[in-house]
Amino acid sequence: MADLFSEKPQSPLAERLRPDSLDTVVGQSHLLGPGRALRLAFESGKPHSMILWGPPGVGKTTLARLMANSFNAEFIALSAVFAGVKDIREAIQRAQSNLSMHARHTLLFVDEVHRFNKAQQDAFLPYVEQGLITFIGATTENPSFEVNSALLSRAQVYVLKPLDERELGILLERAVSRLDPGIQVSPEAASRIVDYADGDARRLLNLLEQAHTAAVTHSEPLIDLPLVVLALERGGRMFDKGGDAFYDMISALHKSVRGSNPDASLYWMARMLDGGADPLYVGRRLVRMATEDIGLADPRALGLTLDACLAYERLGSPEGELALAQAVLYLACAPKSNAVYKAWKAVNSWVESDHSRPVPEHLRNAPTKLMQDLDYGKTYRYAHDEPEAYAAGENYFPQGLKKVFYEPTDRGLEARIKERLAYFAKLDAEATGRQGKG
Repeated sequence: MADLFSEKPQSPLAERLRPDSLDTVVGQSHLLGPGRALRLAFESGKPHSMILWGPPGVGKTTLARLMANSFNAEFIALSAVFAGVKDIREAIQRAQSNLSMHARHTLLFVDEVHRFNKAQQDAFLPYVEQGLITFIGATTENPSFEVNSALLSRAQVYVLKPLDERELGILLERAVSRLDPGIQVSPEAASRIVDYADGDARRLLNLLEQAHTAAVTHSEPLIDLPLVVLALERGGRMFDKGGDAFYDMISALHKSVRGSNPDASLYWMARMLDGGADPLYVGRRLVRMATEDIGLADPRALGLTLDACLAYERLGSPEGELALAQAVLYLACAPKSNAVYKAWKAVNSWVESDHSRPVPEHLRNAPTKLMQDLDYGKTYRYAHDEPEAYAAGENYFPQGLKKVFYEPTDRGLEARIKERLAYFAKLDAEATGRQGKG
């Protein structure tokens, strides 16, 4: 019996897969790729204080731990959710002891740093300035609003991004190889796990671990789609009570909003929330709908939807769900346009395939005499000084390039935008004609 109780429990899969080097980190290539900011910080040999800003499950804690290992520093972690003044004081005392007794530097990591009040954040300042600690704060909130300016001025902010589908797929393959080799994952199940993760590596690994446990329990050699849906069970009840898959419900909600059916939109959102879906996940999908399917046909849709998400964060359930219901009804009833979505896809596709074109000289800034001598900005026409605040015939593209990416529809505010752009095009044609005659 003693052996039974003395056996050390196995740590969660997410913890077992935590990277032990930069090269094993999945995602954040914009920061960790060769020559990128965080990679250079690791390679510099000189630690500096920083704020890691990004959504859950993107590697903020992992990067902090790796930095401590890279600089052979003592790693002290605090959670602003649970820590108080006493914990901060003890952490500083440990840092002083590390330095005086072991000549070892300390990296102090504060998770959810935005939850500390101003006085608590200010408490770190003298020790950061003295060099006693390297401060690393992690936050899911915009540090411009949630972190004191004094602390922010002493720390470099790095923005971490959600993992994309390819990166989540890599992580999933790596995780599967660490689990029971006798159990495989079907392509459909893998796709659903990746979709459910929504950019969150921890969520992906937790779901995979739950599905793997279910497979072992039922002696199944394959984690298939039904098994994944089973792992999504909430409170003894499966997420989609009617048997529809999680992704299908999201699709139904999105298509109902796009199809301007407020009642169906309400129904699918209620089904999702009733089944245990994270309301803020639903809110994020609504924000996507506001930009993808409405855009400038009704620009108020985006602001209203963001406000609904904020209201839910402030109120929680069930009061905050009413704000999400208001948002989904507004989106369903709003005029529809995917012109912004199409324009963004088109311009990205063009930029990706095109070569790097220089900025025209008349559009360049000229803050120095040398730049002025090079005629930077010399022939620029200040639009506010022109008739109707429009410099007719002016070119804002690189030399030799003229493209139309944004094509507004005839619906909602975009109808007026379309008229306005057509009028500007007419002025451009007239100005070009006059220049040609001259």
